[in-house]
Amino acid sequence: MLFNVFDVSIRDRSPAGIKSEPEEDNGFYPSPQHNKSSRQEYEYKPKKVKVEHDKKAKKRKHEYEEDEEDEGIKHKKKIKDKKGTDGKKVKKEEEEKWKWWEEERYTDGSKWRFLEHKGPVFAPPYEPLPDKVKFYYDGKPMKLSASAEEVATFFAKMLDHEYTTKDIFRKNFFKDWRKEMTSEEKSVITDLNKCDFSEMSEYFKAQSEARKQMSKEEKQKIKEENERLLQEYGFCIMDNHKERIGNFRIEPPGLFRGRGDHPKMGMLKRRIRPEDIIINCSKDSKHPKPPPGTKWKEVRHDNKVTWLASWTENIQGSIKYIMLNPSSRIKGEKDWQKYETARRLKKCVDRIRAQYREDWKSKEMRIRQRAVALYFIDKLALRAGNEKEEGETADTVGCCSLRVEHIKLYPKLDDQEYVVEFDFLGKDSIRYYNKIPVEKRVFKNLQLFLENKQPEDDLFDRLNTSILNKHLQELMDGLTAKVFRTYNASITLQQQLKELTSDDSIPAKILSYNRANRAVAILCNHQRAPPKTFEKSMQNLQNKIDEKQTQLSAARKQLKAAKADHKASHDDKSKKAVEVKRKAVQRIEEQLMKLQVQATDREENKQIALGTSKLNYLDPRISVAWYLLCTEDILYLRLLAVNYYLIRASFFVCLFVVFLYYDIMSNPPADK
Repeated sequence: MLFNVFDVSIRDRSPAGIKSEPEEDNGFYPSPQHNKSSRQEYEYKPKKVKVEHDKKAKKRKHEYEEDEEDEGIKHKKKIKDKKGTDGKKVKKEEEEKWKWWEEERYTDGSKWRFLEHKGPVFAPPYEPLPDKVKFYYDGKPMKLSASAEEVATFFAKMLDHEYTTKDIFRKNFFKDWRKEMTSEEKSVITDLNKCDFSEMSEYFKAQSEARKQMSKEEKQKIKEENERLLQEYGFCIMDNHKERIGNFRIEPPGLFRGRGDHPKMGMLKRRIRPEDIIINCSKDSKHPKPPPGTKWKEVRHDNKVTWLASWTENIQGSIKYIMLNPSSRIKGEKDWQKYETARRLKKCVDRIRAQYREDWKSKEMRIRQRAVALYFIDKLALRAGNEKEEGETADTVGCCSLRVEHIKLYPKLDDQEYVVEFDFLGKDSIRYYNKIPVEKRVFKNLQLFLENKQPEDDLFDRLNTSILNKHLQELMDGLTAKVFRTYNASITLQQQLKELTSDDSIPAKILSYNRANRAVAILCNHQRAPPKTFEKSMQNLQNKIDEKQTQLSAARKQLKAAKADHKASHDDKSKKAVEVKRKAVQRIEEQLMKLQVQATDREENKQIALGTSKLNYLDPRISVAWYLLCTEDILYLRLLAVNYYLIRASFFVCLFVVFLYYDIMSNPPADK
């Protein structure tokens, strides 16, 4: 039976002493080793702990590698042990890992005690175009100033993209471009349609092609420079531990694209300079130095936040941050908290569902609207939908901001009663279209909500996200609409794995996992456009399948001939030949099956984005526990679609917790 992450009580006693979440959510979890009474302050003594490898793992001389081209599984590759000059094996030093989950947590809201880093890496300065590359206006060459030329190159690089054909994009670009022009340039360049960027565009295409044709030495030089920057700027020291930084490079200037028909597409994303940057680090650390001749906007020492640097971008006026990598303690603790909150919801979700069903009959319209909205968030995993300024962003909505025009009601449709049709643009302008049968009382309430309203009116005119989340907090501490989404995504994965898991080969198991993941992605409306190279990629894969089928046919004929020879001679040589041919057939059959599984997987997921749910909504313990039931070989985890988790700190946590909870599942303790 599949291991059930959600059925394990959060407050149950466990061998490692994991306690429940603190009542006050300050972003940290009690340590598995922390069984003492809460203390507001304590002396911080971080420690490094060596990872202890399993004895069997030490004996293995092979590792598994992913096939980058086929996204499949390669055969085991033996790694020979290196030998020293004396003939003895050189022992590889065990990598030290920070087992932060074994340490006590801060209880005063602090995220760190010490933080030191080098600051961000800025985009390189603009390099003017060669004199031979011309910009033309109204058919005549025109020399642009450096600032105007730089912005013109942004448009030239996108000349073949459909964005540059959109009126709003062209209008916004031209308006911002003129701001960078000299007065003389403004007087001449008055019509974007008379501008010719084609020579610029061809130059950048040639540059791109030249980069592809670089020698190995040139590529190696670039790789070494990137590695140097990574080692210098890509790590920080947090509480005496070296942590990886996620995005240490400042995004270069360019043109804003946005998602869907964003009203600000085409606007200029200005160059970020040191004077725009707020640095966050310890008072007692070595502060990062700005580039020569510049200064930081501000240097802060706020240990209540987790960001290392911040700035305000000019398009939306939003604050951007440099944060730690997903493998960091900060991110790991945040993930742990998120999934533990979702598991707590499992214990009270039936009570909450009973409550909102009762509220469908309320005498107050606001309560009815709140109850129906919560039903949709629970049943359909809809996002709540935040309030935003009109005209500033794309016309995207969530559950609470649905308008009358976004739904249609059908008393009966396709042999189903009380059907609601949803059609709206959700996050990132991804269309949500769904026809779903609902309970009769929900249907009647929706009819009531639609009375005397125009298409542009709000469906839930007495509800917003703040009101809904305030109500959810009253139902369960830490509960938000997003927790419902996380809970339903994770439990859907668990249920799908129960239905799809089989005693099949590794490729078939991975296909089963991806199908379960696909069900979650569909629930969460995680869509994508088919890759531009999809048809070509599928054709290449089909060619490999055809070639492998030809090989299999030939191998079977050879096996048949070998059997005939053995039947005639009955000697050991012919017997061995039969065995060799039989193994060859089996090997080719396995290779063919792997290719066929890949083809099925690609076809099924060409318009489904699996990665978003893996990284943000699926409790990794479910995936790891499922896989531990599929095979004893932990190294195969690298081959599973779940390998996203291997780069996150939660991998170490989930392994620790999985074995812990897996042990409990044999004799689950009763709730106290």
